[in-house]
Amino acid sequence: MPRSWIPAAAVLCVAAAVTLSARQTVPPPVRTPAGEIATFALPVGYRVELVAAEPLVQDPVAIDWDADGRLWVVEMPGYMTDIRASDEHAPTGRVVVLEDADADGRMDRRTVFADGLVLPRAIKVLERGVLVGEPPYLWLMRDENGDFRADSRLLVTDRYGRRDAVVEHNLNSLTWTLDNWIHTSEGDIVLRLKQGAFDVRPTLPRGQWGVTQDDAGRLYRNTNESALHVDVVPTPYYARNPDLVRTRGSYESLGGADDAIDIVWPARPTPGVNRGYQAGILRDDGRLARFTAVAAPTVYRGDRLPAELYGNVFVVEPSANLVSRIVVEDDGRGLSARKAYDGAEFIASTDERFRPVHLSSAPDGTLYVIDMYRGIIQHKAYITEYLRDYIVSHQVEQPVSLGRIFRVVHDSTRPGPRPALGRATGAQLVAALSHLNGWWRDTAQRLMVERGDRRVAPALRALATSAAPARTRLHALWTLEGLDALTPADVVRALSDGSRDVRTSAVRLAEAFVGDATVQAALLARLDERDWNVRAQLAATLGELPAGLRERALAALLDRAAGDPIVVDAALSGMRGAETAVLDRLLEGTVETPERRAAIAMIAATVIRSKQEPRVQEVWTKTVSAARAEWQRAALLEGTEIALTGALPPGSVRRAAAAPATAAPCPTCPGGRGGPGGARAFPEVLGEGGAAASARAGGPAMTLGAPPVLVTLASADSALGRRAARVLERVAWPGKPGVSGAAVAPLTADETRRFAEGQRVYEAVCQGCHQANGRGLDRVAPSLVDSALVAGDVPVLARVLLHGKEGSVGLMPPLGATLGDDQIASVLTYIRRAWGLTASAVDPAAIERVRAATAGRARPWTDAELR
Repeated sequence: MPRSWIPAAAVLCVAAAVTLSARQTVPPPVRTPAGEIATFALPVGYRVELVAAEPLVQDPVAIDWDADGRLWVVEMPGYMTDIRASDEHAPTGRVVVLEDADADGRMDRRTVFADGLVLPRAIKVLERGVLVGEPPYLWLMRDENGDFRADSRLLVTDRYGRRDAVVEHNLNSLTWTLDNWIHTSEGDIVLRLKQGAFDVRPTLPRGQWGVTQDDAGRLYRNTNESALHVDVVPTPYYARNPDLVRTRGSYESLGGADDAIDIVWPARPTPGVNRGYQAGILRDDGRLARFTAVAAPTVYRGDRLPAELYGNVFVVEPSANLVSRIVVEDDGRGLSARKAYDGAEFIASTDERFRPVHLSSAPDGTLYVIDMYRGIIQHKAYITEYLRDYIVSHQVEQPVSLGRIFRVVHDSTRPGPRPALGRATGAQLVAALSHLNGWWRDTAQRLMVERGDRRVAPALRALATSAAPARTRLHALWTLEGLDALTPADVVRALSDGSRDVRTSAVRLAEAFVGDATVQAALLARLDERDWNVRAQLAATLGELPAGLRERALAALLDRAAGDPIVVDAALSGMRGAETAVLDRLLEGTVETPERRAAIAMIAATVIRSKQEPRVQEVWTKTVSAARAEWQRAALLEGTEIALTGALPPGSVRRAAAAPATAAPCPTCPGGRGGPGGARAFPEVLGEGGAAASARAGGPAMTLGAPPVLVTLASADSALGRRAARVLERVAWPGKPGVSGAAVAPLTADETRRFAEGQRVYEAVCQGCHQANGRGLDRVAPSLVDSALVAGDVPVLARVLLHGKEGSVGLMPPLGATLGDDQIASVLTYIRRAWGLTASAVDPAAIERVRAATAGRARPWTDAELR
């Protein structure tokens, strides 16, 4: 480790533990909080202080703060009480309030606010109550008499995830952000408190555990092995158009070309990770090489740690017992990220039971770390034989019901005043928008919006136009928005602000006044905006303009800025039903530019992906027109190739899969993906049986009711003709030579219901790896769109979902123990008919038969077995 690191333990000798394996039986000690702190290594000048420990807090998974700085904790004692997850759905979950009664920095009073909950996982403390996420329910719980105990609960929505979803993959988080919406992670809803009621709206699922914001209101999430993603454009915009080929700008990866931010540096050998048996997962010295369970991204926005940390994103890796620091930078073209340290982490512990699962940029200006402190952190559904053997041999199954909360401080840290915003006046809350600590600013804004007192509007307006820092002006503008006190004049003024972040928000705020001529003119004046972030937001916002003006504005922006794929996809999100009108305007430009060509291709791809035959044929009519410029025809055809054959869209870069750090001698040898240790540890039943049927290729990507206009081009002996011919291999129509029965049987009412249910299961369980468009993720999951398995025989595909599959890309986990026959049939129906696929629907009875025939399958299938 670098000399700037101080190992708190006496020895951090990794080399001596190189030979440590899952077979060794050295149980890690259960340390006291002080003993655990002694195992932490941090940069020089930093240290960790204890805030709370068992029995005051037990099995903590999430925290929040009320306006007066009290700490609210979600406890999940039902999670993995033993290796078999016994009684997982017992109502043992709690929300507790911790108080520091003597102001010594340590919590010393515990009050159970609510109990009897099933695997609760999220909390947001509001003035009018406490939001508690208990999938599938989101409750507003209220303390009516001031004793910090819930006296009533109101159901806000029953769409907060799924009760039967795997705990690791279920909706979570409740983060009130700059835009006055409450955002979630790994879920498809956002919500807002408006005039005393909650408005729940759909969005696209993003992330896995946790969501955070920076001073500009941009949201950050992460997933499993991918440390950091950002919403350059808010994700809900992309839900406007279901025909998008991609969603650049939403959940934009900050990993860079080499994913260097995903490399981790544990302080100890970490053989107890779920895929530790696979070649390349662990380094030669036994330490985890890359994130495998990254979670809880948190932008530090406090004022009591060194200024160099401000705006950095901290993430946890509970499997490797560490907290990592990531520096996010703007290079003038977009955001990029890098690890703060070379070969080390912000916090790294030699205590295997240190399981950081949540972080918080706190009211006191420091960074809080929530430690579940236990041996098992992997959920039963995904535990491999390798990890099961490790857990048993190392005796880490018990104890549970522990937990610690730590505070990171620095030698320069000095205590600040305890917040008392719950009793603050309107004027005091306005003043708090200038506080150096982001928590104070966020809380002051939320309280003003909740209270709805518009008498503060003049003071807010003065602040929004003052010389205050841009972040303060932003809070003032969005507080005006939350109070319904924003005016067109406020927006027009902000659109010309010297701060990029203020202009970006002003573009979005303008949507409330798109019918106002002065606002329209100010928006259109930004078409030549040179800043990448303002331009991206403008692309999304122009989709809210009235018809006619919308198409003209979007075409003008794309003509200038379609070289940026984020601008293209944000613009397309607001173009639903108007794609052809925008396309016609772009085709009026006869001079070829990279921007025009990219825009034409992507608009055409979106229309083709809609599979609305009249619109598709209209695009192809333009494509075959000999009167059109050759480059325009080529761009239109490129759009068809993107939609039907998986061609790479403009602005995309296909990265080669990284080779494993250590090559296995063969796929089924020790250390190979199919080798010993990778089987599912807990098969649902025991037994053997069932020979796999062979898969067959899927049907066409599109089926039409009449011959496509593109046939005339496909018959030409030219480069375009040959490309068109290849595209038509993915299209079927009545009378097509060599095709019989081209018509696809429509789904019945019951199958349509199953398709819709399958989409919900897919979004909750599968989308994190296979992506919303089904095209998979490098090094994580293969594409489903071009999969012979997906389009082939149902019994073969059912085996994969029931028992899992070892493949060249990764391990498909078994889902038979967590999903019923109807759910598996539903998700298979969805993936066989989504994304242009035309395979048959799946009946639950077929899954039931396969489950019986393969009862007791003890390990995932291999490609060879399935063939």
